[in-house]
Amino acid sequence: MSAVDRTNDDPSTEGRSAGSRSVAAARAYRPVMRPGVLIGPPVLRGPRTVHLVKHPVSGAAFEVGPKERFVMGLLDGTRDVDDVVAAYAGRFRLRLPEAQWTRLLGLLGARGLLAGAPDPAPPEPPPARTGTFWKGSRRTVADAHATAGRLHRLLSPLLNPWVQLPLVVAYAVMAVAVLARPAALLDGLAALLARPPVLVPFAVLLWFSVCLHELAHGVAARHYGGVVTEIGLRWRFPAMMMYCTVDNYPFLPGRRAKLVVAAAGAHVNLLLLLPVGLWWALLDAADPARPPLTGMLFAGIVQALGNLVPLPPLDGYRILSHLLGTTHLAPETRTYLALRRHGREAVTAYPPRARRLYASYAVASAALVLLAAGGTCAVVVLLLTR
Repeated sequence: MSAVDRTNDDPSTEGRSAGSRSVAAARAYRPVMRPGVLIGPPVLRGPRTVHLVKHPVSGAAFEVGPKERFVMGLLDGTRDVDDVVAAYAGRFRLRLPEAQWTRLLGLLGARGLLAGAPDPAPPEPPPARTGTFWKGSRRTVADAHATAGRLHRLLSPLLNPWVQLPLVVAYAVMAVAVLARPAALLDGLAALLARPPVLVPFAVLLWFSVCLHELAHGVAARHYGGVVTEIGLRWRFPAMMMYCTVDNYPFLPGRRAKLVVAAAGAHVNLLLLLPVGLWWALLDAADPARPPLTGMLFAGIVQALGNLVPLPPLDGYRILSHLLGTTHLAPETRTYLALRRHGREAVTAYPPRARRLYASYAVASAALVLLAAGGTCAVVVLLLTR
C-alpha cells in the first residue's frame, strides 16, 4: 500500500476533510425567506425598537430587532454568508459574528420562515362560540374575508378620496354647528330623554351604527389588502355589539393605511348623522322638533368622537400608536412608570425618546380620564337640575 493510500485510510484525515466540506457548504449556502412572510415596520416597544414577523401559514408571530430585520431582508437566495457579513458591516460598522449568523438561521429555520422548511400545521379555526351567557362571543359569518370583500366591491365607487373628503368636511361643519351652543345641547338631551317614542328608535339606530362601525374597519382593511378573519357578536351582559377582526392589521403597507383603517369606524358613525344634521339645519329654531334632533346629534357625535379618545381599547389609542410608531403603548407606559419609581438609574436602558413618550402619555391619559369623568358628571348634574 502506498503512502497516499495509507493517508486516505487515516480516520482523522477523513474527519477533517468532511468537516472542511461541511464548513465550505455552510459558507456557500444562500438562504431565502419563505414567500409570504410578513415583516412589520419598526416600532418602539419599551426601551427597544422591534419588527413584528408573522408566518404566512401558521399565523405565529414574534419580534426581531433592527439588525436581525436587516439580515432577513438580505435573504433572497443570491447572497452567501460572506455577502451578508459585508453588507452588515457596511450598514452597522460592525462585523456579524458567525455564531449570531448561525443562531439566526437556526431560529428562522425552526420557525419555518426559510424556503424549503416544512409547512407547519395550519391553526385550527376557533370555535364558533366562546364564553358564557354573561360574557362571550359568537362568530356569525362563515367566511369573513369574502363577506368584507363583497362589501368592498359594492362600496368601492364611494371610497374615492374625491367622494370622501367632501363628506368629511360636511360632518365637520355639522359637528361644529351643533357643539357651538352648549346650552342647546343640554336642552336637546333633556328633550330626547323625555320622549321615549323617539329615544327608543334612536337607541336602536345607535346600535346599528356600532355594527356598521365594525364593518367599516373590515371594508377599509380590504381596501388596503388586509385579511378579515372574523365577524361576529360579542356580549357583556346586558350589552351586545358586533366585532370585526383584521388579522394582518399591523402589516398593512404604510402608516396611512393603518390610520384610515383605525378611523374608519368613527368616520361611518359621523356619516350616518348627516341626514339628521341636514334635517336639523333646515328646521326653524323655534320648531318643537329641533331640540330632540339636537339631542340625537349630540349623542351621536359624542359616540363617534369618543371612539377617537387615545385610551385603550378605543380606536383613538390605535391611531395614536400608529402616529407615534409604538406598540403596546399603555402596558409599556405602566412598565416604565413602575421602573421609574426606583429612580433614574432603573430606566437608563430607555432612549430619551422613549422616556419622553411614556412619561407624556402617562400624564395625558390621566388628564383624559379625569376630564371624561368630570364632563360626564357635569352633564348628569345639569340634566338633573333642569
